[in-house]
Amino acid sequence: MCGRYVMARAVGDLVAEFDVDESFVEELEPSYNVAPTDPVPIVLDRRDKETGELSRKLVTARWGLVPSWAKDTKGAARLINARRETVTEKPSFRKAASQRRALVPADGYYEWQKEEVGGKLVKIPTYLHAPESGLLAFAALFENWPDPSLPPDHPERWLRTCTIITGPASDTLGYIHDRTPLIVPQDFWADWLDPETKSEADVRSLIDAIPEPHLVPRVVGSLVNSVQNNGPELIEPASTGA
Repeated sequence: MCGRYVMARAVGDLVAEFDVDESFVEELEPSYNVAPTDPVPIVLDRRDKETGELSRKLVTARWGLVPSWAKDTKGAARLINARRETVTEKPSFRKAASQRRALVPADGYYEWQKEEVGGKLVKIPTYLHAPESGLLAFAALFENWPDPSLPPDHPERWLRTCTIITGPASDTLGYIHDRTPLIVPQDFWADWLDPETKSEADVRSLIDAIPEPHLVPRVVGSLVNSVQNNGPELIEPASTGA
């Protein structure tokens, strides 16, 4: 799964990297320990109903999907990830997979490798990132949930949430964790975000066409184990980090 990740880029960096036409995000604080239910930047494509023009947008969503039909937001923390094997079938995800796909920018993410040390099973925090520290784009879905306790014209009635799609880890990363985020290469971004691709078969083909990621693992210190900690020291190698 993907339960924590790093996003330390400025708004301008994301606008340039993803060729964003319109940003609804004014400022981003660097986060080296993004956790479920945090607000996160996402990239999506939408077609203007009046002009028909396709526009790429940078917006904010809360991490942890709340389906549009949900009665409340209590289950969001359980829906931070969607499995690529069933994302087009599960009731919580299939409508979003068809109509509301997005990208979640990230510098890297954390997994905890289980290893026996001195007869005890310990979890070793590992930071996984792109070669040359490039930007990653996680395949994601988003939903817009109407709060039934607020009137239709209330400015906070609609809550945007998202989930990150994961798949089986390749042999090179499987020893760290059996799941990994689905990472969309740059030449797949437009296809993944295309709002005209809606059928289950076409979405399934999109998912199946995304190649295995090539990531670099780095064992880091125990600071990342607490969501209260946040800073560049979290991604330093364990030998030099805290």
